[in-house]
Parts: sequence; structure tokens; C-alpha cells
Amino acid sequence: MTALNTDDIDDNLAYEQAHGSGLQDHLGYRLVEWAENHAVMELDIQDHHRNRAGILHGGVLATLMDTVSGYAVCYCSVPGNVRRSVTLTLTTNFVGMGKDGTVRVVGKKQGGGRKVVFTQATAYNADGDVIGTATGTFKYQRGSDDPNGVPRDA
Repeated sequence: MTALNTDDIDDNLAYEQAHGSGLQDHLGYRLVEWAENHAVMELDIQDHHRNRAGILHGGVLATLMDTVSGYAVCYCSVPGNVRRSVTLTLTTNFVGMGKDGTVRVVGKKQGGGRKVVFTQATAYNADGDVIGTATGTFKYQRGSDDPNGVPRDA
């Protein structure tokens, strides 16, 4: 696994960190580890992430588990190339709560075939307790079933 190291980050991790989605910019989550079949995201809980009970909103947690799962199946070691997928299903389980601090979400590829793959994600609160799990099914977009990916601008 390749952990984020600002002195030695690979081209595609650096690109993803600099060119996140609008939702990522709004929520403030960040990709902190990314390697073949593995990804880790973190989110510092802010007031706008909380529900009416004052805890992390389940929709935010589901978004994190979905996003980290997609990253887990789309790592590409070829500089300048990317792999993309879409979520077909995501089954979530909310088993704890996050109130403050940093939520850490780990996504892993579990298997699958050439076009459709399966994932598992686990979310942890600042105390290291599991607060959510998810299993997902993802489909690679055209060309992304190749581990070498496709040119970023294609």
C-alpha cells in the first residue's frame, strides 16, 4: 500500500488530491492512501456534517464509503492515466456514531471480474470504533477495466 507522503506522492494520487469533485470540495474529505485494491479517506467532522441529533449524518458517511470504494477499484499506476467506475449497488450499515474529530474510512476491492467488481468499506470514528460498513458493486467505465487505465484527458 502506498501511504500519502508529500515528499514522494505518485502522479495520479497528486492529481486526484488537486482535482477533487465539487462534492469533495464542499464536504472536505480527503484521499490519504491509495494503492492497488485499497484506499483510505478522512473527514474532519464539522457542524455542516451533523444531523439534527448532532452526530455525523448517515448520508455523509454513505458518501464517504461509496467514494472510498470507488477509489479502491480504480487505482492506476500509469502516470497520466486513470481508471473510472460507477456504483451499481451500495449496501450500508450504520453501527455507531461519530460526533467529533476525524472519521477514517477504508475501502478494499473484494473481487469480481473484468467489468464488474465488489468492494467492502469500513468507517471508524476518532476513537477507532467502527461506525459504518458497506458492500458495493461497481462497473468499470470503457477502458478502465484495463489496469493501465486510459489517458486522463480522454
